[in-house]
Amino acid sequence: MQTVEDERTKPTLDDGDHERFSHYVPKDKLMAAMVEGTPVIALCGKVWVPSRDPQKYPVCPECKERWESLKKGDDDGGSDD
Repeated sequence: MQTVEDERTKPTLDDGDHERFSHYVPKDKLMAAMVEGTPVIALCGKVWVPSRDPQKYPVCPECKERWESLKKGDDDGGSDD
């Protein structure tokens, strides 16, 4: 049996598409960037100086995927008892 992936449902990122999303960055870096105007690096690799309200844009699918994979790494199944 052969597996076929449906490319129609997969988001494609063109060069300008990073501008249409909100991106995941460390909170401390984001606050400093907003105050000082310094660039930040998102989980997807985008580098920019944040100036827009991220609530107005959908989350970058690449950032979201990387964030979820990081969160899964935190689940070690152990207990703090």
